[in-house]
Amino acid sequence: MSLNKRKELTDIAKYVCRELRKNQTHAEKIFWEEVRGRKFCNLKFVRQFPLFHDITGKETFFIADFFCFEKKIIVELDGIIHKYRLRQDEERTKILNKLGLKVVRIDNDEIEKDLKSVMEKLRKHIS
Repeated sequence: MSLNKRKELTDIAKYVCRELRKNQTHAEKIFWEEVRGRKFCNLKFVRQFPLFHDITGKETFFIADFFCFEKKIIVELDGIIHKYRLRQDEERTKILNKLGLKVVRIDNDEIEKDLKSVMEKLRKHIS
């Protein structure tokens, strides 16, 4: 891929990430308040983070809802739309695993109804 196209791809990713940050879901706001500023296990999480890859033969990117560099773990908060995207989510997880990343999927409802259990579940994945 040419440098020009790589810059275009990076610019697109930046734009999409910014828009997603501006328009967080309720569950994302709750989770972000729990993990931001190293509040959770003294780990740094970032939100709406682009992960570039070319595993499929074409350079592209995924946007992780939340990403921890130190543990190479992605936390995906799944709303109702994900019930209809199971195959795509499964394929995405396989690609991310090939990149050496671990994906933890959590339903929005879990965040909103039982945050304490969600954080304990995440703590176990991190250990």
